[in-house]
Amino acid sequence: MATIEMSAVRKEFGATVALADLHLRIESGELVCLLGPSGCGKTTALRLLAGFERPDAGRILVDGSDVTAVPPKDRGFGMVFQEYSLFPNLTARQNVEFGLKVRRTGAREMASTVDRLLEVTRLEKHAAKYPHQMSGGQKQRVALARAIATQPRLLLLDEPLSALDAQVREHLREEIRRLQQEVGVTTVFVTHDQHEAMAVADRVAVMRDGAVEQIDTPRVLWSRPATAFVAGFVGTVNRLPAERGADGDWSVLGDRVRIAAEALPADALASGRATAVVRPEQLAVLAAGPAQADEVSRVRSVTFLGAFTRVVLTGPGEELVTADVLGEAAAGLRAGDRVTVSVRADAGPVLVQ
Repeated sequence: MATIEMSAVRKEFGATVALADLHLRIESGELVCLLGPSGCGKTTALRLLAGFERPDAGRILVDGSDVTAVPPKDRGFGMVFQEYSLFPNLTARQNVEFGLKVRRTGAREMASTVDRLLEVTRLEKHAAKYPHQMSGGQKQRVALARAIATQPRLLLLDEPLSALDAQVREHLREEIRRLQQEVGVTTVFVTHDQHEAMAVADRVAVMRDGAVEQIDTPRVLWSRPATAFVAGFVGTVNRLPAERGADGDWSVLGDRVRIAAEALPADALASGRATAVVRPEQLAVLAAGPAQADEVSRVRSVTFLGAFTRVVLTGPGEELVTADVLGEAAAGLRAGDRVTVSVRADAGPVLVQ
């Protein structure tokens, strides 16, 4: 296990700035996901960590030692690519053995290590198969076992699940997390899939324009995004007007809401107006009664998503508002229905920006 620190790292490709003054610290044994849209710099950061690229400025430290100029082969890192890069002429077992043979590991130690990894990756029954005989999920696990076999100081995963179908991807992200915790290796996982990042990471670093916008636990990122970009990228949000009443309380959609005082921007305190960031699950949707005329919305669409139903409706000022309704509460809703939308009483504190 190793502690990793990228300090004031900058990388340019011609006129394109891929990383701009990147600061990132990863603690020993931690699994950190680099999350962000295409072109945000997450893959460049991973390649710099691996040693495939060198920064134009800044330093990369491993346990306090500067490895910025150290070649990839001398860093002692393991890496799993999107394509897995297995040797087609070697069996699963031989692929896992490869790095150990290069290091001239003794036969008894190598057999013990490979047996253990085949067991923890649940590949014992597939050890004699060649890559073309294995499923995508099995090949992924072989690539992981091969990367871990040499006991790397750092494991780097470059969107390793992107080529798999949704069901296999969900299963394997749980396998990756289980394996990482069992082995205890410090891991950096690059993905553009927010659900993947939130499911496996100890902390998630949301990147934008070559820098880290926010790094926090998945729960904090979800409930306390530091910027509007993070709030919009991690999950779905509604941005609704918030107003402070004469009694000092704040309201959204006419409902009193709890807002942490430290979250209020200075201009909101001065003007009594702000923008509330409200997630779909914080809203309630009810059918409007025939006598109701004020504060009534119209349903634009209803989408059943299993555990909840996503309802899109018109909000104040005719902008669209998204609400997630649990269970059977949305069973009778149809496009065109008159409804009322409000902030749930159990919604918790509402973020304002």
